Amino acid sequence: MKFHKPLLSAAVGAALATGLGLQGVQASDDDLDLLPIEKLGKKIFFDKQLSIRRNQSCATCHVPEVGWTGDDPTINEAGAVYEGSIKGEFGNRKPPSSAYATLAPIFYADFGNRLLGDNDPDLADDPLFVGGNFWDGRATGWELGNPAADQAQGPFLNPVEQALPDAACVVYRVCTGKYGSLFDEVWGPQRCNIDWPNNINGVCAQTDGEVALSPQDRNRVDQAYDRVALAVAAFEDSPESNAFTSKIDAHRAGMYEFTEQEAMGRDIFRGKGLCSECHVGTPGPGAAPPLFTDFTYDNLGVPRNPLNPFSIANPDWADPGLAGFLMNVEGFAEYADANLGKQKVPTLRNVGLGSCEAEAFADDEDDEDRRKGKGKCITKAYMHNGYFKTLWQVVNFYNTRDVKPVCEELEPPVLDATVDVALANDCWPRPEVAANVNTDELGNLGLTDEEEVALVAFMLAMSDGYLEADDDDDDDD
Repeated sequence: MKFHKPLLSAAVGAALATGLGLQGVQASDDDLDLLPIEKLGKKIFFDKQLSIRRNQSCATCHVPEVGWTGDDPTINEAGAVYEGSIKGEFGNRKPPSSAYATLAPIFYADFGNRLLGDNDPDLADDPLFVGGNFWDGRATGWELGNPAADQAQGPFLNPVEQALPDAACVVYRVCTGKYGSLFDEVWGPQRCNIDWPNNINGVCAQTDGEVALSPQDRNRVDQAYDRVALAVAAFEDSPESNAFTSKIDAHRAGMYEFTEQEAMGRDIFRGKGLCSECHVGTPGPGAAPPLFTDFTYDNLGVPRNPLNPFSIANPDWADPGLAGFLMNVEGFAEYADANLGKQKVPTLRNVGLGSCEAEAFADDEDDEDRRKGKGKCITKAYMHNGYFKTLWQVVNFYNTRDVKPVCEELEPPVLDATVDVALANDCWPRPEVAANVNTDELGNLGLTDEEEVALVAFMLAMSDGYLEADDDDDDDD
């Protein structure tokens, strides 16, 4: 897998670069010294009023304590997709982590760089797609200069998520809400100078509602909606989200020594586990901390999640991944078939944060540092469809996918196997999408049981919060 260094891009920089008129960039006086635009984005991020039933925010599916993804163990243990603001409406993929999403480059196709002599003939015929947000890359950054900002505009209006019928509903509730003055401070009071119709609350409570506005006011709404998204992306780009406070970061700063097990896992991660082929662990530009992703897309042969409500309702559906986006983009549609089933390679930062698996590892260690943060834990879900429930299951799948028999080919066949059923029968189901499965970098890694567990231990060292825990202890001394 080719490594592409991330193009570090903050939402604040994107706003300035695109001439959107950012105001009030001095630091605020709150605990984390958030900039006003970051503070605004945080309020939007946690605001349940920005949904059709006023019951769901961005943070409903992106919870800080568990790595900015979903924290409902009942959901994670089953279909892993979250119900929207409207009861009974479900998406088809599990929530990705929103942390570190701002560091993805704007979506592009790598055909090889002829000017630098990178004349890879394979890339000329089959480009490598890089960057963007969402599992399928459709939040490209082409609109607002930052994929995270493009992504932030999606859930508010998605009928199976926050489900507001019109961008005007989002802007109205922000401008007239408790933090409307902060929106004015950041973007200028003219941004909310819109003649709202008297029936807007009723219209915004209807799934097919459309707010009647003059062309001038509709243009103001569109501009304000862009700024809502840029504010959310600014918060997602802040140290509160992109914290870089894991044991990995502490180790790089000379403040933490890996345990023997973690050190073994690091060697496997870089070596026979082939993890670093996609989850790149080398520093980014300017010696920036590693992000453990190359921002590309891959089909790992993950089985269909038979408990996914969308899959249950659509039994013949298979997630097209990146191809589903490419087939609707002029100039890229011809590459859709070669990318069928490929999903975005996520960052591994916070991958185990808040999980009971992480707590179990702490219980097994005498090192008190491993016990910090113990308490409430949940089952997390992994991969785009949440098929796996622990990091060990993921590692075991990577290690044995092509070694174990296919569940459906056993006698008698094991059908619609959840991960627990597959493990109990020592088999793996067929891939959800059989095309373009990566057979070069996983499937038969030859890892021992001890090496699998060590690899998990190293990935658990990627969870943020370790350095804050150290700071708290120092304050108590």
